[in-house]
Amino acid sequence: MKELVSILDGNTFLVSDRRGDIEPSYDFPTGLFSFDTRFLSKWLLTLDGKRLHALSVDDNESYRTTFFLAPGEPTHYLDAKASVVRSRAIVGSFEEELTVLNHTGSDVEFTVRIEIGADFADLFEIKRPRRKVGQTTVSTSENELRLTYRREAFHRETVVSSTAAAQVDESGMTFRIRIARNSQWTTRLHVSSVVYGARGEDIRATLPYGGSRSANVIRAEQQELIERAPKLGCDCQPLAGAYRRSLDDLAALRYESIALGVRLIAAGLPWFMTLFGRDSIITSLQVLPFLPELVPPTILMLAGLQGQRIDDFRDEEPGKILHELRYGETAGFEEQPHSPYYGSADSTPLFVILVDEYERWTGDGALVRRLESQLRAALDWIDSYGDLLGTGYLWYQTRNPESGLQNQCWKDSWDAISYADGHLPGFPRATCELQGYAYDAKIRAARLARTFWNDPEYADRLEREAADLKRRFDRDFWIADRGYYALALDADGRQVDALTSNIGHLLWSGIVDESRAGKVVEHLLGPRLFSGWGVRTLAKDDGRYNPIGYHVGTVWPFDNSIIAWGLWRYGFRSEAGMLCDTMLAASRYFEGRLPEAFAGYARDLTNYPVQYPTACSPQAWSTGTPLLLLRVMLGLEPQGEHLIIDPAVPPGMGRIELLDIPGRWGMVDALGRSRDPADQPDQG
Repeated sequence: MKELVSILDGNTFLVSDRRGDIEPSYDFPTGLFSFDTRFLSKWLLTLDGKRLHALSVDDNESYRTTFFLAPGEPTHYLDAKASVVRSRAIVGSFEEELTVLNHTGSDVEFTVRIEIGADFADLFEIKRPRRKVGQTTVSTSENELRLTYRREAFHRETVVSSTAAAQVDESGMTFRIRIARNSQWTTRLHVSSVVYGARGEDIRATLPYGGSRSANVIRAEQQELIERAPKLGCDCQPLAGAYRRSLDDLAALRYESIALGVRLIAAGLPWFMTLFGRDSIITSLQVLPFLPELVPPTILMLAGLQGQRIDDFRDEEPGKILHELRYGETAGFEEQPHSPYYGSADSTPLFVILVDEYERWTGDGALVRRLESQLRAALDWIDSYGDLLGTGYLWYQTRNPESGLQNQCWKDSWDAISYADGHLPGFPRATCELQGYAYDAKIRAARLARTFWNDPEYADRLEREAADLKRRFDRDFWIADRGYYALALDADGRQVDALTSNIGHLLWSGIVDESRAGKVVEHLLGPRLFSGWGVRTLAKDDGRYNPIGYHVGTVWPFDNSIIAWGLWRYGFRSEAGMLCDTMLAASRYFEGRLPEAFAGYARDLTNYPVQYPTACSPQAWSTGTPLLLLRVMLGLEPQGEHLIIDPAVPPGMGRIELLDIPGRWGMVDALGRSRDPADQPDQG
């Protein structure tokens, strides 16, 4: 796959090749996007009719990039008579400053051409192309090109203007210029992507952070968020680099919701620049000890869009928490069910878990009281619509066989849930981690009921149900002759016996019987699952294993952060530290930015983690991974009005110091230091 360069700010992002060019593609979402629509599908620069080649790319800031280019083939760079600088930024709109430099001793005439096109493709159409239903029109005026798409009330527009005189036609702009010797020529190109609302206005102009903003404002906003986070001092350079990169990416991934006008964290670039139920919840859990103020908007947005009715098309049910919210054409015209779509079985119990964890850290009991009815509705959903077979387990099966998700757990690709021999079970399915989430949700909700809702009877009932679930789960999911929990139960109650990373989520939830924990850990860190860089999603000797298969052999950083948290919970501190150490070691090869997933090849085979070909980067729950790993290594756990700090820093990592950790206790500092073999007292 060719190397791509991206910039983003808020609801708008652009993906190009390393020359800065965008070419029409349905293989990968290159282009200028906003609210799930592609506003530029072609943005191609030529000099005297020839393409340019990249000398260098400066992409250190999330919202702007500078490309240094030269004409001709790479072997001819030494003799180049001209060079080009493209400086671009997303500042609400897209702006590009184009500079041509004449390196000769005489005046030279050049023809600069920008090919421009907008297909207004919905993000879903990138993966599944179709003929557009609406009509696109193109109009030109002095130094301006306007491309407009209409389909009934759905109205989008791309407007391109130039500060320099241009010949404008329906497919681009041409500049015929003369540059004096050793001089340069510059124009500024401005691209507005207009999302029209019902009243005929750009709806983003009504949002608190809508419209164009200067680069200085964006930089100040991002820096202000970064400065609010705890200050990290450490001896481990990969940890320091990953922590800073995570804060930078979290600042960049914030976007504004049209529905509520609040700032949320998008799930990931380029495919998931929107609100996702499970992704947003897990990211919130990861960032909570560091930037707790980022969490309430997500909680309130999910609560506000909680399911209210039975809607087969959207997989909606009363009390259910959404899976995904989209704003594009296909969602608007109900060609996709994402307005919003509720096809996940895990987001509902995870929602309860997040609210409880948020209160434990912040002491915000007012929010718990405010959301009592939504939390009760979520718990009711677990026991009613979630229990499809009436067995006391949480199952899933889409109501929408045409466009609904088949798998509605976090491993939601079609082949992610399989028996060890590789064949697929029927539906409904009850994956193991769903039962762990349901167990944890009931335990946590019991605390909320006693403490905030003045309902001890409800709390007692929830605890009885959780205890019964834990007992039955151990009986029905444990595979005695193999020493691990089944991936799932099929519709007949048979064990789906693949060995997967899901069992690590069971440790995090607390549903694992203490007597089984050691065996679970052995499998997680044994050679079948552990690659040396992290825990694979599927054991390497199972039937569907593929080291570059999306959910069937790759290593997911977020998955490993949850597993490390689970190891810590059951007292396997050195094992948790080892997993933290390997994840941070892997981050070095991605310049501190852990991707969505990377290949499951053994460490002794590749010596470095291999990039998964279409991984999102940055992706929110991968961005949150170093933060959760840091929490695990320092042993941070709220207890009443205090923060427990019980560090177990991996050998060789040295000192870790985290200052000004926010919470209901005010601000506290945490310090941990690894105990290397050389530090141990002499036993002789």
